[in-house]
Amino acid sequence: MYENFGLFIDGAWRGAAQALEVMSPVTEKSVGTVPAASVADTKDALDAAARALPRLNDMGGFGRADALHKAADEMYARTDEAAQMISTETGKPLAQSAREWGLACDQFRWYAEEARRIYGRVVQSRVPGGRFEVTREPVGIVGAFTAWNFPAALPARKLAPALAAGCPVVLRPSSQTPGVAMVMVDCLRAAGWPDGAVNLVVGATADTYAPIMADPRVRKVSLTGSTRIGQQMIRDAADTVKKVSMELGGNAPLIIYEDADLETALDLTVATKFGNCGQVCVTPDRIFVHDSLHDAFLAGFVERTRQIVVGDGLDPATGMGPLINGGRLSEIDGIVQDALKSGATLETGGQRAASHNTGHFYEPTVLSGVTDDMRVFREENFGPIAAITRFDTVDEALTRANASEMGLAAYAFTRSPDLARKTAATLKAGMVGINSFALAASEVPFGGTNYSGMGREGGTEGLEDYLDTKLTQIVF
Repeated sequence: MYENFGLFIDGAWRGAAQALEVMSPVTEKSVGTVPAASVADTKDALDAAARALPRLNDMGGFGRADALHKAADEMYARTDEAAQMISTETGKPLAQSAREWGLACDQFRWYAEEARRIYGRVVQSRVPGGRFEVTREPVGIVGAFTAWNFPAALPARKLAPALAAGCPVVLRPSSQTPGVAMVMVDCLRAAGWPDGAVNLVVGATADTYAPIMADPRVRKVSLTGSTRIGQQMIRDAADTVKKVSMELGGNAPLIIYEDADLETALDLTVATKFGNCGQVCVTPDRIFVHDSLHDAFLAGFVERTRQIVVGDGLDPATGMGPLINGGRLSEIDGIVQDALKSGATLETGGQRAASHNTGHFYEPTVLSGVTDDMRVFREENFGPIAAITRFDTVDEALTRANASEMGLAAYAFTRSPDLARKTAATLKAGMVGINSFALAASEVPFGGTNYSGMGREGGTEGLEDYLDTKLTQIVF
């Protein structure tokens, strides 16, 4: 499956002395092996990126825009290949994989246009005959680190704006799902980007992460991962004063107010909660339902959840695939069992899927009677667990929703414009959805606050993180 790929360094695919096995979460068997980078390989990638930096600057914004459009064309043409790769490595349903690849393509389209619009400005000087010029320049080499849950969308959110800004990238995707990042990089190769503009290494932390973080030529690092890893990266980046941007964990609240459209709320929430087997940082983890709607909402939620077909994502009938590995399976079951011991009620699910003897399948699970002190509410569960509780007043719901260290996404359903505005203003999150979960789009900023990270991906804000501001005073 990886025969045409490997490490991508200085414009070419290469092998390595070591190899990593990629395991299927569906069969628990190997789907193939990929070369594992050594320290020397990673340093080669960094050297190639350093040589590419002036070439990217020479291309100018319009040249980089054309190259990004060519890459997007290549990506669209390889949609079927990429979707198959995503589903094979993650187990997610093929339709979800194709949609993710489409979102990745859109990132390149959006930032191709943004590359043409890297503006500066002229400011009148107090010095006679002088003027100030404010210009934007690429920050330099970028180290990009991505997680396994969205193996196409996450690299695209980093590669597209970095290249638009003129920054060469050393990408280190998750070793659990490296294949689709390789397809993406191959599309960039086919689009004619300069050698060294994009490099890809996969391998152990000591061989990949450590050299990138230690190299003073790397001026920015971007991570999508856990809060724990983000905290360590911030500490490591301090040694060479790198810029950092991070999309970390979430623990999103969802408030169902008494005037909500019940059927719409149910249809959208069930589809969102169990998408990608719940392994989504912005998925609603804590569901607060008004007393007047609680019983009807719970009944409708359970009914819809029981209709979800669990299976291999390559099967068109599948509605939910497996968790990524056995560790996640054990973690999810532990969270469920903790909730039950603490007094929650199991409405459906709550165990490994009995229909599968192999694979990391867990039943879509609904818990009611959940309290704020339970682990399932305190932590990001990152799995197929819908934890539901009830509330009485608006102020109670908002106070409880904000009782988290995380601040990535938050949601509410209401028919009242006034309540929608109050909720959006009060919730502590980088992103708020009212009657919608659709927050991820190329044209708008994606990111959180507090322990959920810093910086933004998407929109004009996503380009800012890859640019430095220079002030020049010119006097004649």
